[in-house]
Amino acid sequence: MGTAMDRAQSRRIGDNRSKLQHAVLVGCCTAIGLLLLGSGVTGCSKGEEQKVAAIPEVPVLTIAAQNLPTYVDFVGQTKGAVEADVRARVDGVLLSMNFKEGTDVKEGDLLYTIDPAPLQAKLSEAKAGLVEAETKLVKADADLGRMRPLAAMNAVSKRDLDTSIAQQGVASSGVEAAKANVEAAEIDLGYTNVKAPISGIIGLTKAQIGEYVGKPPNAIVLNTIAQLDPMRVVFTVSENDYLFFARIRQAREARGEPAPKRVLELVLSDGMPYPEKGELLSVDSQVNTSTGAITVEAIFPNPSKLLRPGQFAKVRAVKESISDAIVVPKKAIRELQGLKQVLVVDKEDKVSVKTVTIQTEVGNLVVISSGLAIGDRIIPEPQMRLASGAVVKPIEQPLPANAGVKPEVAAPVETAPAN
Repeated sequence: MGTAMDRAQSRRIGDNRSKLQHAVLVGCCTAIGLLLLGSGVTGCSKGEEQKVAAIPEVPVLTIAAQNLPTYVDFVGQTKGAVEADVRARVDGVLLSMNFKEGTDVKEGDLLYTIDPAPLQAKLSEAKAGLVEAETKLVKADADLGRMRPLAAMNAVSKRDLDTSIAQQGVASSGVEAAKANVEAAEIDLGYTNVKAPISGIIGLTKAQIGEYVGKPPNAIVLNTIAQLDPMRVVFTVSENDYLFFARIRQAREARGEPAPKRVLELVLSDGMPYPEKGELLSVDSQVNTSTGAITVEAIFPNPSKLLRPGQFAKVRAVKESISDAIVVPKKAIRELQGLKQVLVVDKEDKVSVKTVTIQTEVGNLVVISSGLAIGDRIIPEPQMRLASGAVVKPIEQPLPANAGVKPEVAAPVETAPAN
């Protein structure tokens, strides 16, 4: 009896164990299937993302024909339109300085006063000499007046008459000389008041109150006044550049074309362009035999008074204009074993390397004479990780605005003097 019950219980336990194993097996299979299904979907998504991420975005520049001006720079120095030295025209002790340095002064303003006492004494002496000369003239006139009637009666000799006439002439000349001495003394006395010869900005004084001025080794030039608007810029042009521009002018005249406006630019010592445009003012009559250059002057408006005399600056002129030029940024050029290369993106967005020949450089632009064509897409800043054959996602961008291309091309400056 007990044995039969044990066997029945064992069968129930076995059945339950079989059901449990079957349930576990089904559950495991379901879990594995879901895991595999989920793993398969996720793996496909990541692959696509990796494929998309593997294509880098690269800026490209499409080459278009441009009319590009080329420039030439000349180192120059600024000068006032008019610069006048304030000179001590008489010598003496400086008594006063009647202005503030670095400010505007008007023509005729009193600037310095030199001790007038010594010159006042000279003026008094000159006036006394004039009185003496006039007295001598009165006596000579009286003597001649007495001599003429006597000579008419032959009471005196002709020689005595001639002597009286000569003495009267000497006395008259003496008066004129004495008057000139008085005038000169008055002029010298007036020079003790040193006045501004022109209107403009006055500089720093070269002499102080109490110093003796007007005679070497003491100061003669006391200061300088400059007119700052407009400003001159003096620079030199090499003989070759002069001939280049002169021949352009001659060719234009031979064709009967009018002379263009001579537009010049100015680049200051900090590299910043000066906002006002200038023009040619004058050209020296000869080439300096020591330097082989010719001196040229340009003039620039200076309403803001930014320019001051003595500054160094570059005068920039258009030398010529290149028509239909293929232009790329200088950064787009890379050099490998002496070859100049550019990375190009083709129609299939694949990178290739092209060897180019550079014609000239203009600012941060390069003019290409061979190796590229209009419509080519280049990478303006090559990246080392990009190799030939790589696929990229091109992002179009324009030529940099500050690349040096001018929207309006000025006519080449002519340094040959007009006839």
